[in-house]
Amino acid sequence: GTSSQPPPRAPPAQCSCARPGLYSGEGSPAFRTQAQPGGSDSGPSSPSTTMSAAWIPVLCLGVCLLLLPEPAGSEGAVPIAITCFTRGLDIRKEKADVLCPGGCALEEFSVFGNIVYASVSSICGAAVHRGVISNSGGPVRIYSLPGRENYSSVAANGIQSQTLSRWSASFTVTKGKSGTQEATGQAVSTARPPAGKRLKKTPEKKTGNKDCKADIAFLIDGSFNIGQRRFNLQKNFVGKVALMLGIGTEGPHVGLVQASEHPKIEFYLKNFTSAKDVLFAIKEVGFRGGNSNTGKALKHTAQKFFTADTGVRKGIPKVVVVFIDGWPSDDIEEAGIVAREFGVNVFIVSVAKPIPEELGMVQDVAFVDKAVCRNNGFFSYHMPNWFGTTKYVKPLVQKLCTHEQMMCSKTCYNSVNIAFLIDGSSSVGDSNFRLMLEFVSNIAKTFEISDIGAKIAAVQFTYDQRTEFSFTDYSTKENILAVIRNIRYMSGGTATGEAISFTVRNVFGPVRDSPNKNFLVIVTDGQSYDDVRGPAAAAHDAGITIFSVGVAWAPLDDLKDMASKPKESHAFFTREFTGLEPIVSDVIRGICRDFLESQQ
Repeated sequence: GTSSQPPPRAPPAQCSCARPGLYSGEGSPAFRTQAQPGGSDSGPSSPSTTMSAAWIPVLCLGVCLLLLPEPAGSEGAVPIAITCFTRGLDIRKEKADVLCPGGCALEEFSVFGNIVYASVSSICGAAVHRGVISNSGGPVRIYSLPGRENYSSVAANGIQSQTLSRWSASFTVTKGKSGTQEATGQAVSTARPPAGKRLKKTPEKKTGNKDCKADIAFLIDGSFNIGQRRFNLQKNFVGKVALMLGIGTEGPHVGLVQASEHPKIEFYLKNFTSAKDVLFAIKEVGFRGGNSNTGKALKHTAQKFFTADTGVRKGIPKVVVVFIDGWPSDDIEEAGIVAREFGVNVFIVSVAKPIPEELGMVQDVAFVDKAVCRNNGFFSYHMPNWFGTTKYVKPLVQKLCTHEQMMCSKTCYNSVNIAFLIDGSSSVGDSNFRLMLEFVSNIAKTFEISDIGAKIAAVQFTYDQRTEFSFTDYSTKENILAVIRNIRYMSGGTATGEAISFTVRNVFGPVRDSPNKNFLVIVTDGQSYDDVRGPAAAAHDAGITIFSVGVAWAPLDDLKDMASKPKESHAFFTREFTGLEPIVSDVIRGICRDFLESQQ
């Protein structure tokens, strides 16, 4: 090309990768030869000259873009000011100069791919990721490219890009030409607002429906059993459900898996946190065909989909919504067992149940009851067909947002209220009091603390009682641990019985209707000046399980009087405050044991 002609959409002809086979790696020998002019090819055994065919397309693309000639009239052109969140799909040009603002939060960029980015990616995020600009912003040139499969995940320049299995359009970026326009975090959006209306400020990431916290995998049927037409109707229904859920950073997160001959995770929980992007992603999912191996796909989802690396959140119910058109072609019961073991709540949405003439082909006619989290009617949902399904959206969403019913998510780590009753009497001393607080922290940090998960409270007592924090004051582990560290030592006498009554009344009283199981851990170093039997018995009657931990001068009789039955597994004693540390694991195991027994 010459400077009087705009560059073609593909890389220029002088690049060896601009031929069929660019994206398959067929051009690798030619590229290797051209990349070393005048040199000798050291042969395939040399690591310095041989590169994986998978890297040839992206490296070649980068070199070719650097060789692109300047288009006529580009000198002095003013780049378009965009925002931190403007995506490649918002720029509907084959080539455009844009100006990224400075000061964007790196952790808020959504970037998919490396060198070649899915068009749903942030342009400025991709530019920082590739090293075209720094976080202080600057001019960027964006080139539109065709869609592709398997966008890779690479950490670069402070941004961790994400994987994406497939997208319909891509782009890449190079350094742009400086213009006269400045960009800020409130730059003009390129999202094409309606004509005549004032342009909006930078779109903020939506928090979503905070009353519907769930990590949801939609497991859709992609088999020949459903066919292409009903597959598209299924995607439309899933899109409506996703839209009504209220997806957002603090609301539900969703991902999608397709069941067919072999399961395929189409996108993960962490990939999208807005309903608009999720709808785009659902639309892009292609029909795979094959047998409806739903059991295989459910097992794969339970084991591989819900991990910290893929976006699962602690203390949030894990849910799989399985869509079955007709019946599964493999065993689904074992997969249901695996899902329950992984703490996953399985919902089955069955469509077009087998008619009597078809029952002979069904491996297990009770497949729904055996796969769901609980066979109580709550986790199963039926639609007669894929037509006119709008009326079924809201009832399903209501089920998915009822976290109290997510029985399979309930574990001892996320479904307990634990109050600590801490002796602050004069005999303890400040340094030993710090060891008691460390003991409390080590127990508390084991649990999945959240506003819908485990809850922690603490009361310090002498002759008086002081609520350090209640169950509703803090909902994150970080805040709880920070507050425990900063508890001030009171000093005084020891009235343990009155402290138990105070805690039952003022700490457990406000959460008496909580679905969580209640535990009280008492830590004391001496004999109480008042009766402990009556108050402890009242706590037991109120459904509170007591663990008593004594140090130094604490009488064993008092510890047993306060502890729940069996006494030997709920009362602990150590002569030294340094002996509290080994008791941490005993108390945690005891809480989990009691919780599991209460669920039987």
